[in-house]
Amino acid sequence: MPSEEDTTSTATEIPAFAELGVTGPVLAAIRDLGYETPSPIQVATIPVLLGGRDVVGTAQTGTGKTAAFALPILEHLDIDQKSPQALVLAPTRELALQVCEAFESYAAQMRGVHVLPVYGGQGYGVQLSALRRGVHVVVGTPGRILDHLAKGTLDLSGLKHLVLDEADEMLAMGFVEDVEQILAQTPPDKQTALFSATMPTQIRRLAQQYLHDPQEVMITSRTTTATNIRQRYLVVAHPQKVDALTRILEVEPFEGVIVFVRTKNETEAIAEKLRARGYSAAAINGDVAQPMRERTIGQLKDGELDVLVATDVAARGLDVDRISHVINFDIPTDTESYVHRIGRTGRAGRTGDAISLITPRERYMLKHIERATCQQPEQMQLPTIEDVNSTRLARFDDAITSALTETSRIEAFRDIIAHYVRHHDVPEADVAAALAVVAQGETPLLLDPGNDPLAHSADAGRGPRADDRPRKSRARGDFAPYRIEVGRRHRVQPGQIIGALANEGGLVRDDFGAITIRPDFSIVELPADLDQTVLDRLRHTRISGHPIEIKPDRGLPNHRKDPKRGARGPRVSDTARPFEASRGERPYRKPRRKG
Repeated sequence: MPSEEDTTSTATEIPAFAELGVTGPVLAAIRDLGYETPSPIQVATIPVLLGGRDVVGTAQTGTGKTAAFALPILEHLDIDQKSPQALVLAPTRELALQVCEAFESYAAQMRGVHVLPVYGGQGYGVQLSALRRGVHVVVGTPGRILDHLAKGTLDLSGLKHLVLDEADEMLAMGFVEDVEQILAQTPPDKQTALFSATMPTQIRRLAQQYLHDPQEVMITSRTTTATNIRQRYLVVAHPQKVDALTRILEVEPFEGVIVFVRTKNETEAIAEKLRARGYSAAAINGDVAQPMRERTIGQLKDGELDVLVATDVAARGLDVDRISHVINFDIPTDTESYVHRIGRTGRAGRTGDAISLITPRERYMLKHIERATCQQPEQMQLPTIEDVNSTRLARFDDAITSALTETSRIEAFRDIIAHYVRHHDVPEADVAAALAVVAQGETPLLLDPGNDPLAHSADAGRGPRADDRPRKSRARGDFAPYRIEVGRRHRVQPGQIIGALANEGGLVRDDFGAITIRPDFSIVELPADLDQTVLDRLRHTRISGHPIEIKPDRGLPNHRKDPKRGARGPRVSDTARPFEASRGERPYRKPRRKG
């Protein structure tokens, strides 16, 4: 398949981006982003793609693959052509969004470049409007791309570049047949790049069949992190992340914290929510003017600010010794970004803590992080209400102890308390308790242990058992059967069904029960309490190009038994559990020192 000119990262002198052939506004944009030295995958791949040749790249997630294929595509882009010139296929909506954001960052100095993310769960209207206006680069998941092709709403006749990103993940999710159908509908003279962390037989066969004389690039990542940084992670559903972040800030002894998020809008939103919960927090992103940025960082250094919410771009070059914790509110799919982020703590010989909030669907990133950093992140449990209350009582005790050292003020208040006791005949202990109520305000000092909205998140975050067997996390009565109109004659596999429904409906593996594949249809067990909006999104799903027309299975006799396969299909389960909605918590506010 590949030529004999295979490339590995053995060069000792690393060329600059300009020496690789990156020019003009693209070069200016990556310099603005703070990129100085290309990664090995970029050094090996960019010149090859700029030269018009196909590439098969074997490299771990986080080695800089996105820039390796995005920069050559942008260099070759014809702004005047309004139909898609580049298509990037990614296995998940999260990765599709990340790749799309990277393209937009690299094209920041180019006028009129339009990049469109196309994935399940997003309304068709937004995507159709953008396609009608004209887009240059489409980044999407295979199922939704195939759906647009079937509807005739995506024109790939002018396609010049095709990228298969994380090909082995697409294989694991059952998307390979969808990918092949897409490839069959693209121009034969396009340039194709395939990237995969591993190279299983099916992916190698795909490369042999659809790529033309590709050059193979194999990169071994050697990124490591400082041993004085403790890495931990907490598994939590996205809607509970703010509450989980608040819990962590409540119980972790910290000096300064950087909370990393993915987008500019999130920096402001998260900072505002933290301020509402009593924390001294501010946001910085690419839109923050330099004087304001310098003032905010100065406040962080001086201890006037405790929490900084930032994007990767805004945090470049930030060096504050006071940072004790880095929290990845959104974990990056690029492990180089992860390493740069957590390197903001543990400065000047100190120890540091890095905590990542990951959703059940992002668990796969842990093995990439471990491989890239040569450290295994520890799984942490969500702090309980008892943990929070214990911390609040300790801080309250410290506040009383600190106040008792101010002898002159204590003497003045003793007279006031004595006066009140004499005139109202109230014990001094009751007066002290009443003053604590006045000082605390409306927010209760202690939370109710019997009403913990995040308790289920703590259960959900627990990892696999020692024997690594799947844990049955839903009772049989929690599922309901749904019929979909694809079966064995459509050559569907359980992995395809899971991948398609998960991407379109935002489901996780724990939401799937038994899957029974019949000749003309399949029965899939989904949560009995499946929200109607999720079901509405799933109705538009296609698998292998066929509409599934999902509907509740009514249990007709001829649908229940298949003598060749039995009544039950393969069982799909995982350690993740469903999450319940939670409400915010306001922390105990330690008194501000005067003077």
